[in-house]
Amino acid sequence: MKYDYDVIAIGAGSGGLSVVERAAEYGKKCAVVEAKKLGGTCVNIGCVPKKVMWFGAHIAEAIRDASSFGFDVEQKGFDWAKLVKNREQYISNITTWYEGYMRDKGVDVLEGWGSFVDQHTVSVDGKTYTAETIVIAPGGIPLIPLETENAELGLSSDGFFELTEQPKKVAVIGSGYIAVELAGVFQALGTDTTLISRKDLVLRGFDDMIRENLTNAMLESGCKKEYHFSVKKLERQADGTLTLYSTDGQSISGFDQVVWAVGRQTLVEPLALDKVGLTANSNGFIEVDDCHKTAVDNIYAIGDVTGQPQLTPVAIRAGRFLAERLYNNKPDLKLDLSAVPTVIFSHPPVGTIGLAEHDARKQYGSDNVKVYTSVFTPMRYAFTEHQIKTALKLVVMGEDEKVVGIHIVGDGADEMLQGFAVAVQMGATKADLDATIAIHPSSSEELVTMR
Repeated sequence: MKYDYDVIAIGAGSGGLSVVERAAEYGKKCAVVEAKKLGGTCVNIGCVPKKVMWFGAHIAEAIRDASSFGFDVEQKGFDWAKLVKNREQYISNITTWYEGYMRDKGVDVLEGWGSFVDQHTVSVDGKTYTAETIVIAPGGIPLIPLETENAELGLSSDGFFELTEQPKKVAVIGSGYIAVELAGVFQALGTDTTLISRKDLVLRGFDDMIRENLTNAMLESGCKKEYHFSVKKLERQADGTLTLYSTDGQSISGFDQVVWAVGRQTLVEPLALDKVGLTANSNGFIEVDDCHKTAVDNIYAIGDVTGQPQLTPVAIRAGRFLAERLYNNKPDLKLDLSAVPTVIFSHPPVGTIGLAEHDARKQYGSDNVKVYTSVFTPMRYAFTEHQIKTALKLVVMGEDEKVVGIHIVGDGADEMLQGFAVAVQMGATKADLDATIAIHPSSSEELVTMR
């Protein structure tokens, strides 16, 4: 049977674009379906705009501490709208580039929502297209808990990027990586920020060292935190501000904006999976094998929708590897997710790879695991008012002390981790790190001098 395309990817985010880009390089006729903007969440309402805002906040912190280094600096104001305008122009440049890049590659962009008609046919806003192979890569959307009364009064994390005016006082609900990132940006840029959490510490599931030190650093930077507060209702007051009510009768009031940052859900509903005999599991994920194949032979899924780490580089690698297996005779190419490095752009940033201490002890046995830690005030904050600590941890396993986890909280974590991730991927031991000459003075030298 002759198809319109060799491969159609549903979703033009990191995963979908990567698979059609690589397949096109091998001479395949490709199309990508997208109802919004090319680049998906990462480019438009995720990694890229978030990092722009993080840089703005980072500069604000530098101005705050400038007097400690002898500068007589007067901050006359901050123009949130200008930062947003410049950010959106930067994103527009990227999406415009993508459009030209896909065109140059010969990839068709099918604008609209994609859904299955059958296992080889996709409908895009009523028009059908066929393909030998179909790749599901729709990404996800922010979760807003509908069981909370008047939940719609709060913004989602997507809504954060729609703000053209800076709120004076904001509540961020959640304690995961999106919550701490947004709260850090708000606080550093001068918004009175409160993090609303049901837990004592942020970042559930991460190593305890990260959780404790980041929580303390956020408080040191001025961010407020309401512990054990489970939101039951939002209410708009006569003066326009918002009040939050908890399930146990507490209330907090006076917020200009409330931002929900309580997780994301996969965007599977528009796909009409039932038309091809597929279903999402109880967590909303489409189950795949090691080659990202679904239960239907010619249909694959990559990215957030699979339940694998929800990170742009993971989706990109999955998309490229899929194309290599299908079109470049590399059937054994598999995605290694055993040690995925990731950074949380909080204030200060967090970098982590491998196993948390508690997971390592569970996997290898407590007696086979050893940890090395270092906590110190870096030179950047040696004589500033805000004493933001840096904390590092090595988690090692066995007699040879193989490094199975590295965890960092502090300035520079986002940049230093990539190099150490190479070492972990190569199976480095504590002795390998010890044998490396340190770079002084730096925070990263602590990772090769721990005792």
